[in-house]
Amino acid sequence: MPSGGLAGRDQPVLKVDDFVLRPWRAQDAPAVAAAYSEPAIQHWHARSMDEDEARTWIGSWPGRWAEESGAGWAMADESGVLGQISVRRLNLMDGLGEVSYWVLPAARGRRIATRALCTLSEWVFDELGLHRFELAHSTLNAASCGVADKAGFAYEGTKRSEMLHADGWHDMHLHARLSGDPRPDVLAPR
Repeated sequence: MPSGGLAGRDQPVLKVDDFVLRPWRAQDAPAVAAAYSEPAIQHWHARSMDEDEARTWIGSWPGRWAEESGAGWAMADESGVLGQISVRRLNLMDGLGEVSYWVLPAARGRRIATRALCTLSEWVFDELGLHRFELAHSTLNAASCGVADKAGFAYEGTKRSEMLHADGWHDMHLHARLSGDPRPDVLAPR
């Protein structure tokens, strides 16, 4: 997709069998604040936020969409927010994006992150025309490594001492999928 192609479109809702990826809503602020106070999410994402900060965070996504620099979705079903997935860095000209995600404790064990990552990957390749989609996580975060592997993101190496967490600097694994890589068959719920 050429630059300027996103700004004129609405951010889509992406269907994943038993849940959706939908743009964030103002009323999601309590769920976002609760997520960023959850110890594992707070640890791996090296941040916390209260409800006011969550509203500001949610409010930043439409601007990033319009600027074509990123996009954020709530993973949600009829019960509410299950997690988040975002294209945190986007360069349409170079065909490159970077993804991040987290899942709330009550939704873990359902392959939510893996299925959301596969769905979003297909969208960025098919609709945005990206060539490369990257993912980085702490080398100590085995769950994120498993999600990346199951979603077809090949391990490419370790970036030394790249991310500061509460317990110090972490090495980060770099994974990526290319538009021509095989598509994993993990979208069906268990």
